[in-house]
Amino acid sequence: MLFTKLERKIAFRYMAAKKRGFGSVVSWVSLIGIMLGVATLIVVMSVMGGFHDTLLSRIVGMNGHVVVYHQDGAIADYDYLIDKMKQSKTVANATTSIVPIAEGQVMVTARGHNSGAMVRGIRMKDLAAKTATGTRIYGKSLNDVKDGELVIGSSLARSLGVHMGDSVSLVSANGATPTAFGTMPRIMSYPVLTSFFMGMYEYDSGYVFMPLETAQKYLNLGNSVTHIDLFLQDPEDTTAVRDALIELLPESFIVRDWRDLNRGFVGALQVESNVMFLILMLIVIVAAFNIVSSLVMLVKDKSKDIAVLRTFGVSRRSMMRIFILSGTSIGVIGAMFGTVLGVIVAMYIEPIRKFFQWATGRDLFPAELYYLSELPSKIVPTTVIGIAVIAIALAFLATIYPAWKAANTDPVEVLRNE
Repeated sequence: MLFTKLERKIAFRYMAAKKRGFGSVVSWVSLIGIMLGVATLIVVMSVMGGFHDTLLSRIVGMNGHVVVYHQDGAIADYDYLIDKMKQSKTVANATTSIVPIAEGQVMVTARGHNSGAMVRGIRMKDLAAKTATGTRIYGKSLNDVKDGELVIGSSLARSLGVHMGDSVSLVSANGATPTAFGTMPRIMSYPVLTSFFMGMYEYDSGYVFMPLETAQKYLNLGNSVTHIDLFLQDPEDTTAVRDALIELLPESFIVRDWRDLNRGFVGALQVESNVMFLILMLIVIVAAFNIVSSLVMLVKDKSKDIAVLRTFGVSRRSMMRIFILSGTSIGVIGAMFGTVLGVIVAMYIEPIRKFFQWATGRDLFPAELYYLSELPSKIVPTTVIGIAVIAIALAFLATIYPAWKAANTDPVEVLRNE
């Protein structure tokens, strides 16, 4: 065994000693510090992982994992182009759907209220497939929306004071009409038959969906679309599809994946996650330094016991193992309780957030700032285990110097001074 029965007995007796004074207090502070550090790290990394996955699935998922543009701004004969893409085995095997999109900026007006929005023309069956998970639909089913009818976000409908069946006006510079007095913006009125709640503030407050044919007429695109979205089975594996499309399509087409289109956002999210990990790891490091001071005081307090044990034949290696076991046990216990606490908090982070919001009367998670209506959390077992292992490893490293100091205690010198 790694530790003998004698080593375990002495190490645990030192840990459980009730009259260690200030050293005992420092040990408790170390244990609580490691527990809180591990729990905080688990909660923060779970929330950051939840942010990453939720935003990826909602922002990137709705916009396509690979997007094809034309340098002229419009793609004609898009159905032929989609069939041509599907002839590539790489594209056909990797994609779940290929969707033509007609998109443009508009101003929405209703009941004296105005709001900027993005109008997106899409086939309703494609929209229904993209919003099937985690999206609440109010009014008509998406598949029942006809030409000339709109689907808008619930937050946008609320800000405009619009109810299902009401009409809104869309004002766009695309397809503007030249007149003797200058260019007039294109203004059209459409009834709102359906609204949606995705839990993604950017979409709920700023998007208007309409059938593809309606958008083509309104944006004056003719039989063209602005881009084509490709949705992949594995969003992380876009390189093969992008390279296949670049080789397949003429040079006038531009191919981008979700990393290119969201490079700043994804990069900022990753940097924030790494920085938060390093900052919060300082809690565990400080707790590890407390273990050093606790064990140094323990060695000084138990110097007579160490000298007696050495005279009875306990080797220096055994003395080192005794104090290593004593200090590492603090790390193991702290990491164990911290892991349990962190996983529980991460699992119930949204109810906890709602409770504190109710208790303080303040909005602790404004949707317009964080883009989400609920605080997400994703517990990754490998991350949880990794955090616990790092905490235990730091606790182990903190015991090396005190253990070495105990092992090198001169029993003759100690007993002579007693």
